[in-house]
Amino acid sequence: MASIHLEGVSVDFVVYQGSSRSLKKTLLHSSTSGIIKHDAQHRVFVQALDNVTVQLEHGDRVGLIGGNGAGKTTLLRTMAGVYEPTHGRIRVDGRVTPLFDLSIGFDPDASGYDNIRMRAAYLGVSRSEIEARMDDIAAFTELGDHLDLPVRTYSAGMMLRLAFGSATAIDAEILLMDEWIAVSDAQFLEKAERRAEDFVRRASILVVASHVESVLRRLCNKLLWLDNGRAVMMGPVDEVLALYRAKTNAPGGGKPPTLAKVS
Repeated sequence: MASIHLEGVSVDFVVYQGSSRSLKKTLLHSSTSGIIKHDAQHRVFVQALDNVTVQLEHGDRVGLIGGNGAGKTTLLRTMAGVYEPTHGRIRVDGRVTPLFDLSIGFDPDASGYDNIRMRAAYLGVSRSEIEARMDDIAAFTELGDHLDLPVRTYSAGMMLRLAFGSATAIDAEILLMDEWIAVSDAQFLEKAERRAEDFVRRASILVVASHVESVLRRLCNKLLWLDNGRAVMMGPVDEVLALYRAKTNAPGGGKPPTLAKVS
């Protein structure tokens, strides 16, 4: 069974070293809620995640919510292995399919078909497995003969179709998505949502960051609320959304509740 366990995970990004820079003084006296800090070595750093403890198991479909800078993207990239925790531990069991950097695994001079094969290799999928799914991917993308052309000739929307079709054709155990896809073609968006739902039914764990409430309700059975890099709470979609809306609509932004445990 797939699982993701984070125990006291913090991720820091060092800005620079030095004790007498005016920029550092400006940052430290700004309203940052403790995100921008300094240490005994006079380093200024951004604490993107702060002591996050979360356990995700088979069947969890988790939406990440929170304002800009809350830590959603950093958490996803930490789960994907892009960032290593500065403190704490993370254990990920299961094959991960990250869908938040469409450029990964694509060669602009190679054809759409060849890029599907290369992306599959990057994700650890065998040649025979991806060839068996090639017709399904081609049909989903609706790119037709364009799949024989170099992807440098593709529009952004065509690249998105290719990337999304490739990633969701693979029976990965864990899917990580940063924000929802944005396309001008409403018909394709509906088709992509149906495909994502089918992927979720086949997959073990989904983690998606989105500001779109309808997407969260449609794809997720839990929400994880992040605020300034901290895990505020995780629970049923309606419960977390109600508290989150109450906080964000309160005068001055309100103060999020603090829970002793997030699981």
